[in-house]
Amino acid sequence: MIIRTATLEDAANIAKVHVDSWRTTYKGIIQQSFLDKLSYEKRTTLWENNLTNPARNVYVAQTGDNEIIGFVVGEKRDTNTEQGATDLSAIYLFEEWQGKGVGKLLLKQVMQSFKEQGYYKVYVDVLADNKSREFYKYYGAQYVETFTIKFDGVPIDEEVYVWNNIDAVLEKL
Repeated sequence: MIIRTATLEDAANIAKVHVDSWRTTYKGIIQQSFLDKLSYEKRTTLWENNLTNPARNVYVAQTGDNEIIGFVVGEKRDTNTEQGATDLSAIYLFEEWQGKGVGKLLLKQVMQSFKEQGYYKVYVDVLADNKSREFYKYYGAQYVETFTIKFDGVPIDEEVYVWNNIDAVLEKL
C-alpha cells in the first residue's frame, strides 16, 4: 500500500472513491434519492478544483496495482478561526478496504502533515449515525458537540470531535 500526495491526474479516481463510498457509508443515513444523484462526472470536476487548492492536503491510498482505493483531506476551514487548529475534512475508502488498516495509514499521513505545518489540534465533523465516528474515537478524538445539517431539505445530526494533541494521535498510530 502506498500513501502519497494526490495529483490533478487522480481527480477521476478520487471521484469514484468519493461517490462509491458515500453510497455505501451513508445508505440508510442520507436520503437514497440524494445518493442516487451523485455523479462521477460532477465529483471529478469538484476534485479537479480541490486539487488545485494549495491549502488542501490531499493524500491517496494506492494499491500495488496502481488502483486508488481511498483518500484523506486536511485543510483549515474558513470557519475554523482557532489558533493552532485545523480540520480533517474527509477520509473515505472503498467499502471492501475498510477495516484493513488503510484508514489508519491515511490518518497518520494527514496528521503528520498537520504537525509539520505547526498545528497541534484537529477537528473532524461526522454524521451522528456514521459508524466511522468510532474510528476517530479509537484514535483519541473527543466529542465536542452535535449540530443539524440538511441533505435535500432533510435534517441530519452531525457530531464534532477534536484531537487536542497531534503528537498523542501519532503515537497511537
